Amino acid sequence: MVAVGFNYRDHAIEFHKPIPTEPNIFIKPNSCMAADGDDVIYPKELTTQVEYEAELVIVIGKTARYVSEEEAMNYVFGFTIGNDVTARDLQHPDNQWGVCKGFDTFGPFGPWIETGIDGSCQDICSLVNGEIKQHSNTKNLIFTVPYLVNYLSKAMTLHPGDIIFTGTPAGVGPVKPGDVMEMRIEGIGTLTNKVAE
Repeated sequence: MVAVGFNYRDHAIEFHKPIPTEPNIFIKPNSCMAADGDDVIYPKELTTQVEYEAELVIVIGKTARYVSEEEAMNYVFGFTIGNDVTARDLQHPDNQWGVCKGFDTFGPFGPWIETGIDGSCQDICSLVNGEIKQHSNTKNLIFTVPYLVNYLSKAMTLHPGDIIFTGTPAGVGPVKPGDVMEMRIEGIGTLTNKVAE
């Protein structure tokens, strides 16, 4: 699970960060994985500020190494929806994000893989308990899907089944146990997860 930070201009501005000139990459461990309908566990022993982040997720379909931007989409199997759940109070300014984004269940994705879109212009939004919190479009990504596949494949071999969280737009905010998070992307569907203790 590879992820990109601050890949929407409005989200960078929201956090008073400069607009990135290269992707801010981090890794989420496999133990973050959760499916549509699974609970996201609130680790209250270590954090008091858990937040949602709706994201378009790239699913790699073929082994990719040194792939050009022009050829990048040939290595993409499809797309799904992700929620890059974050313990915001543990997200340190020095960009050490392994813990704040690495808790068990902090990377739900689904509900399925859609192969009929290219990810370049899909409406994206998040809702908490039915109230819209984020709303944007993937056309606002700073670093596009082909660019990210090209960039990452120069740094690491991407294997079939690897997934890339592409970043979240502005509007992130806190959730608490009992809240229901819905991440929606046009052409894919809805990823739904409840927050649980």
